[in-house]
Amino acid sequence: MADSYQMIVLGGGTGGYSCALRAADLGLKVALVEKDKVGGTCLHFGCIPTKALLQAAEVAEHAQTAGEYGVNATYDGVDMERVLSFKQKVVDANWKGLQGSLRKRGVDVIAGSGRLKDARTLVVNTEEGERTLTAEKAMVLATGSKPRGLPMDGAEIDGEKVITSDHALFLDRVPQRPIVVGASAVGMEFASVWKGYGSEEVTVIEALPGLVPMEDVDTQKALARDVKKAGMKVHVGAKMTGVEKGSDGVRVTLEGDKKIEGDILMLAIGRGPVSEDMGFEDAGANLDRGFVAVDEYCQVGPEGLYAIGDVIPTLGLAHASFQEGFLVAERVAGQRVIPIDYFGIPKVYYCHPEIGAVGYTEQQLKDKGVDYDKAMFPFSHNARAMMMRGSGHVKVLAEKDNGRVLGVHIVGPRATDLIAEGQLIYNWEALPTDVAQFIHAHPTLTEAVGEAHLQLAGRPLHG
Repeated sequence: MADSYQMIVLGGGTGGYSCALRAADLGLKVALVEKDKVGGTCLHFGCIPTKALLQAAEVAEHAQTAGEYGVNATYDGVDMERVLSFKQKVVDANWKGLQGSLRKRGVDVIAGSGRLKDARTLVVNTEEGERTLTAEKAMVLATGSKPRGLPMDGAEIDGEKVITSDHALFLDRVPQRPIVVGASAVGMEFASVWKGYGSEEVTVIEALPGLVPMEDVDTQKALARDVKKAGMKVHVGAKMTGVEKGSDGVRVTLEGDKKIEGDILMLAIGRGPVSEDMGFEDAGANLDRGFVAVDEYCQVGPEGLYAIGDVIPTLGLAHASFQEGFLVAERVAGQRVIPIDYFGIPKVYYCHPEIGAVGYTEQQLKDKGVDYDKAMFPFSHNARAMMMRGSGHVKVLAEKDNGRVLGVHIVGPRATDLIAEGQLIYNWEALPTDVAQFIHAHPTLTEAVGEAHLQLAGRPLHG
């Protein structure tokens, strides 16, 4: 006999559990199938644990630079056992809270691996045996992603000399000469962690022309200046031609026969969707490089079949998958929903310095042929940032002649928090003159956001 539910969600990561929780709130009988731990990559291998390590790195940096503030302190390195314990406590507390929320909302969590039999039927292998589940209204695919490998001799992932971010989260030592391949969020965050802990030499290699290559060109330049000033070795537009493992580490060869030696090589070249051998295509889904094709409502071809999160080709951000989960749950429950504007979702990088961005980059506006105005306000002119020894800037892009704000790009102290205002400005289609009327408390970092808009409104104050 099949177990019948109104909605079945395959995958308990951020997209899956947000969809399940919202659907349960709306009165649907929901099953959430997860083969490992609810919370998925974000909670156990991504957002939460990496930011805990970055918090420890920030404390380490404060200890190392205390004298610049007139504070007497010494830095004796990090105790990785205690750092990992701190990280795990944060993860476990969030995991416990999530399990409690699922129980309280009446979501039936089923431990096991699932395979679609058709668009409304899921066969689950559990420790107690095989179970067949049927979905009356919707089947939601939320199977997530995994780190990509590098198809190159010598670059085989072994968890010791060649690792991914999954391994880095549990590394019981501080590598002295880490080489990081890939300069997007994961790569730059771990480079910042190890630099903060006191690694002798951190090297970052990126095949594209700049660090954080999907971000605004001025953000790329500002980040490059800061990480080089911090002592990192940066190679952009660099093609790797070889990797060799030795008894004491690894050697990377770049085009032009440049050799780079390190004690560990971390691959941060993106994540690939988990969709293979799960019956998705048999159920009517179209796959492209493993990603499930969906429409603007996250619906796959067959009626009632949806996909959300890292398994679809959107932003690959936890907070984007939250929104996708809510959208699907509300649509299945019969509510009116609005397709997601992915440009309106903030992108955040917790490297040092931090990055926050929403809307269009300058490169994208040029490609679209949009006439625009821009303003940049440097944190070097902001009193609060001076106290924090912060650098970087706030950059605002708007339609020509006081049109709506099209992009806000921040690189500098607390950028990941400051971008919240940028998100409101972009999504509410505000004009620079609208924002120029806002009063930002003094002295705060938020004043830099206001000052950039004052410039565009023709009312500059400082700078």
